[in-house]
Amino acid sequence: MRQKVESNEETLSTDTCDNANVADKKIDKMAGRRKAEIQLQMHIESQEEWEDLLSKEGLNVIDVYQEWCGPCTGMVSNFKKIKNEMGDPLLKFCTAKADMIDSLDKYRGHCEPCFLFYAGGCLVAVVRGANSPKILRTITEQLKQEHKCLDGGSERKEIKDPFIAQLESKEKETEKEEEEEEEGRPPSKGVQSQEGVKEVTVALIKPDAVEAGKVDQILEDIKAAGIEILKHEERKLTEDEVRQFYSHLQDQDFFEDLVKFMTSGPSHVLALTKGKTGENIIDEFRDLIGPTDVEEAKTQKPESLRAKHGQQTFMNALHGSSSADMATRELAFFFPDFVAPHVDGKAPKLQRTLALVRPEAFRLHKDEIISKIRESGFKVAMQKEMQLTKEMAEEFYKEHTGQEYFDQLVTNMSSGPVLALGLAREDAIEGWRSMLGPKEVDKAKEEAPESLRAKFAVDDAINSLHGSDSEDTAKKELDFFFPMEQTVAVIKPDAEGTKDEIIDRIHEAGFKIAARKETKLTKEIAEEFYADHKDKDYYNDLVEHMTSGPTYLMVLSREGAVDGWRSLIGPTDPTQAKEVSPDSIRATYGKSILENAVHGSSDPEHAKKTIKTIFGDLKFTPDGTALETIDEEAEKDEEGFEAEVPTTKTADKPVSDSTKDAEESSPEVKSQQLEEQRAKEEETRQETPKEETKEEKQEEAPKEEKTEESKTEEKPSEETEQKTEESTAQGEEKKEETQSEEKAPDTQTTEESKEEEKKEETKPEGVFEGGF
Repeated sequence: MRQKVESNEETLSTDTCDNANVADKKIDKMAGRRKAEIQLQMHIESQEEWEDLLSKEGLNVIDVYQEWCGPCTGMVSNFKKIKNEMGDPLLKFCTAKADMIDSLDKYRGHCEPCFLFYAGGCLVAVVRGANSPKILRTITEQLKQEHKCLDGGSERKEIKDPFIAQLESKEKETEKEEEEEEEGRPPSKGVQSQEGVKEVTVALIKPDAVEAGKVDQILEDIKAAGIEILKHEERKLTEDEVRQFYSHLQDQDFFEDLVKFMTSGPSHVLALTKGKTGENIIDEFRDLIGPTDVEEAKTQKPESLRAKHGQQTFMNALHGSSSADMATRELAFFFPDFVAPHVDGKAPKLQRTLALVRPEAFRLHKDEIISKIRESGFKVAMQKEMQLTKEMAEEFYKEHTGQEYFDQLVTNMSSGPVLALGLAREDAIEGWRSMLGPKEVDKAKEEAPESLRAKFAVDDAINSLHGSDSEDTAKKELDFFFPMEQTVAVIKPDAEGTKDEIIDRIHEAGFKIAARKETKLTKEIAEEFYADHKDKDYYNDLVEHMTSGPTYLMVLSREGAVDGWRSLIGPTDPTQAKEVSPDSIRATYGKSILENAVHGSSDPEHAKKTIKTIFGDLKFTPDGTALETIDEEAEKDEEGFEAEVPTTKTADKPVSDSTKDAEESSPEVKSQQLEEQRAKEEETRQETPKEETKEEKQEEAPKEEKTEESKTEEKPSEETEQKTEESTAQGEEKKEETQSEEKAPDTQTTEESKEEEKKEETKPEGVFEGGF
């Protein structure tokens, strides 16, 4: 018995040891995994560590952050995947705390999120925003380049962060202005500093408030407090976005529950400001929403939004930026292209220039070049890919005729598709030429290795990119690639309440409104308008919607108007527009595919056809202004419009009065009146006695001596009186002569009427710019 017990104890002891060994192995394995995770990213937190990092070879992908926001944790899983797939020892991932590193002092307050690519101690690339595809592409390109450099087949091309360069430029300008003020000199004109823009904060209406249907009430409360909503988007946050946005809370016990809650449904993201300057908007909005804790809010600030709409802990209905730095970070996170409005309410005047990417560079580096352009603060206002013929290339570069490189340049430019871009920025011309660098490729590589002509050189004889050298040249070159054209823009019935805002957007985008009219479409016109959609399932609903209320129709003029307008309005589906073009008109004002606020012509031919249907044969000057002539067909009530383009007489009248005048002056109406008049005259002849007095004979003589001009000016009533008297003329010969005159071609009378009508309807220059 004792032996059996001892045997059992031995067995138990052995099992315990085995279990302990298994547990130890699991712990070692987990520790190893944690160690691997720790080793994935080196953490740089001092100037000494920073300098040591840059002294080592390899490509370092550095996530620059500040303590208040933490590193971009949402990208860690992506980095791990990239590291595992590439398995390249030269590739290293790091985090760098800008607060502790002197070399990164410029990034303090501007590192949300920001990834720097250093190779051999040189900055070779920058990516702003947690853009995984772009980061992966940059890693692949720079890693390949670094291998070439280490093998002696290439040289590193050091760059300067465009954002930091722009920031330093603004700082120098500010210092210069301060020096000038101290010396009593008027400050020179320069780039407006951040002090010239409104203060903005970010607000989140969380999923609990959205699900409870409280969004409208919250928006009303915000507006009632005098706060202006600059941006408003509904979006469902992904897990990576939530983890990144709330990375400063990742050590809290409730963090995982917070992530789960914030991804449980859609949120509403707002950019807010107040008054003329936006001063104190951050504090005022946080005061409006109340304390973070809902119970505390109900006790201390029962009128606050969290007290009224919140539930518990982090399910407190709203979020608001806690500081100016946090607001900057959150704006960059949710609205990367957002530009805060200027204090005076007027944006600075934008300059436009042409950027031309030549065939080989277009084929090899198109996306990289466009990315560099956007990173430098340019807006791509117009874009076109086209194949130049030899004749077109000769025409574009005709000023270079006779130069030894001319034939080679023409051959190069007509060898494949080119990319033409219309760029907009305050200093677009000088700024773009500065990015390009010297014209000679060798000189660009030597003196400005970070310039675009050096980075994207494919031919040492001809540089890869072109830029206009003056405003006059820019206008001429933009006209060459983007000739003035017209398109039709329609503000649909569902967007009637935001018409003025949309028109402001149209002007801001550089369009000229050459003609306009507000009307209610008939079913026939709506069907003709959308004839291309006749086979679609939604066709009947579309026609019904377009005839449901007032529609605002415009002819817009601009270089590349058709593509430009379609780019401004965004995709047909507002949901898709919010994803791919969040600043577009449909993303801002659209509600559904049917009620998507605006419409635009699909191509130049469609635009011409629609203009003809709505406005008649409009003619335009070279600058896009509509000429005075309007095709009379455009004024027929038969066209189906309840309100027409008014004449000069009716421009200031209500729409209904204009319509009546148009009907009364219509050639068809006048012709009908003349027919009725002749019928009455015939009836009068039959009733008139054949005898006439001497007085009547005396009156007849001077009437026969009247000139054709006086006949033209006579009124219908005078013509009737004359013809009545002529019906009792002396003898059959006189009667036949009179009847012959009456049978003068009706076309003459009609043509005279039309001439009078045209004179009456001639409009002063700019009549279409009126607000009718």
